[in-house]
Amino acid sequence: MTKLYLLGLLGTGLLALRPATPTPPVEPLKAQAIQDLQAHYADYRQLAQRIWGFAEVGYKETQSSALLQKTLRDHGFVVQAGVAGIPTAFVATYGSGQPVIGVLAEYDALPGLAQQAVATKTPIAGQDAGHGCGHNLFGTASVATGLELQKLLKEGKLHGTVKVYGCPAEEGGSGKVYMVREGLFNGVDAVVHWHPSNNNAAMTGQYIANKSAKFRFHGVAAHAAASPERGRSALDGVEAMDNMVNMMREHVPQETRIHYVITSGGKAPNVVPDYAEVYYYVRHPDRAVVQSVFERVAKAAEGAALGTGTTMDYEIIGGTHELLLNETLAHALQTNLEQVGGVSYTPEEIAFGKQLQETLGAAAPPVTQAAEIGPYKPRDGGGSSDVGDVSYVVPTVGLTAATWIPGTAAHSWQAVACSGKEIGAKGMMVAAKTMTLSAIDLFTNPELLNKAKAELKQKVGSYVYKPLLGDRKPALNYRD
Repeated sequence: MTKLYLLGLLGTGLLALRPATPTPPVEPLKAQAIQDLQAHYADYRQLAQRIWGFAEVGYKETQSSALLQKTLRDHGFVVQAGVAGIPTAFVATYGSGQPVIGVLAEYDALPGLAQQAVATKTPIAGQDAGHGCGHNLFGTASVATGLELQKLLKEGKLHGTVKVYGCPAEEGGSGKVYMVREGLFNGVDAVVHWHPSNNNAAMTGQYIANKSAKFRFHGVAAHAAASPERGRSALDGVEAMDNMVNMMREHVPQETRIHYVITSGGKAPNVVPDYAEVYYYVRHPDRAVVQSVFERVAKAAEGAALGTGTTMDYEIIGGTHELLLNETLAHALQTNLEQVGGVSYTPEEIAFGKQLQETLGAAAPPVTQAAEIGPYKPRDGGGSSDVGDVSYVVPTVGLTAATWIPGTAAHSWQAVACSGKEIGAKGMMVAAKTMTLSAIDLFTNPELLNKAKAELKQKVGSYVYKPLLGDRKPALNYRD
């Protein structure tokens, strides 16, 4: 029966009846979306493969960002590039009016993980970085979602606006934090995202807060044998700091994670280093604990400089909030994920998977587990993401999809290999379909959106969002 709007003409007693704008049934829309996305599988696989080959690290993703922007622009999106002071960040918009649904895309690679798409450790000659977190798949699936929503909007089957956010430097550069700080998510009603993984599941609180910095020690160079008394070793400062922080591990909340790499430690053993640098991460499920522990790490650096006769300064590189789970949206996404289903492997892919699992050094679940959908349940995780900051300003929902053989760890050469194969592309399509179906719900169900917004408001409470990285400009050269 056609829905009717009742218009009263006050003072006359007259009434007029007007039919509402018809909304197509949701399930046929979802079926069409799944069919459309699968029909373009070869195109999306090729797009992901090209970005896998670029393997560009954070804030250096020039080719990857340009390719995704062109793909969106060619389909009618208006693309605003270089947003938030970041050359490789962009916002692509199609449609008009409410609701406004955002889709997050990432595309940065990790240094030191160049690997061919084979089941044995085989670096790529002359290349350093590799997609050990599968962001070549991440960005592509998100663009695929945006393109399918654009098609439905163009056909008049959906009404509103879709925004695809090109988010660089998730791996430590906190790109989305600058985009949030710039107000680029203002007016957005909800955001969908995903992440490559070894399983299929709704995200239920996997990201923890993080703050990072590079601590730089300055000393006095001297001949290490002829005149060591004239030298003050910057490397001594770094090592003293590391020793103090390692002793501190006993006296922090047990969920805390502290890790570091010495990025510069001198040039020659017979020269007292006058410069040294160490790069630190501090993580915890609670941003307030991260801030507190980070301050103690900074005090250790000050003490190390005092004790070694050096000086020290540090630069905040990144800082992210923990992910704020929106259960209203997560439950809805779980339903869509179960409708889409998992990943089906060919016999050849199963054989590849078993060969790869032999290199993992740990027991792994059956390769065929990639076909399963994980139940909805709380999940802990040790990783961090700047998606957390987005989740504090707009209702946010995400999933993981099995782009890697079950048992594969992120940030590994095995993950790079899977991300460059058909195995990765199949999982990518699970994500694209699930995000699209979830976005269709957001476009067509105002009650769902209102409930999600109310949940966000309740969880944020009186807290006023403030970036953990302060007011610094984007650390565009943090990978140098």
